[in-house]
Amino acid sequence: MSFAVQAGCPAVRKCESAADMADAVGEMYSSEAEDAILLWNLVPVRLAYGYDLAALLDDLVPLLEEIQRPDFVETQVFWGSDTFSAEWNMVREDDALRIQARWHSTLGNYESLLTERGDSVVRTQTFVSEWAKVLQRIVSDIEAESVELEDDDVFLRAKVMLAA
Repeated sequence: MSFAVQAGCPAVRKCESAADMADAVGEMYSSEAEDAILLWNLVPVRLAYGYDLAALLDDLVPLLEEIQRPDFVETQVFWGSDTFSAEWNMVREDDALRIQARWHSTLGNYESLLTERGDSVVRTQTFVSEWAKVLQRIVSDIEAESVELEDDDVFLRAKVMLAA
């Protein structure tokens, strides 16, 4: 498979309230917590829950919503964490996505190797289901901790997506 995500099982710290889902994730998972792993054309890229995923959430949920729309054709997303920085241009090809990436930084400095491996082509539903594993972990942990979110928009949208 050219694209996969391993959610892992990070330890959760107590978090009673947060401004939004991203802030809750930043508080709930320490830097020592188990990472998620993004597999890009057989290259594993670590994504720290408390840092990388916290930074990606506000773009990830809308991206997953967008690519599932019947009229979706193409989009771009910029992942802007220091240890996971990339620009992805995503184009629909029948029931798949072609993801052309420009890698800026990754934990482990795999940018050159990731660039050598080229585009990732993945079925749209596979792409969504792979990221859903991470979202399910985060949503479950927020619910288990009964975290009160001041702005719950992204959290509620993630729940709706996971329920579908």
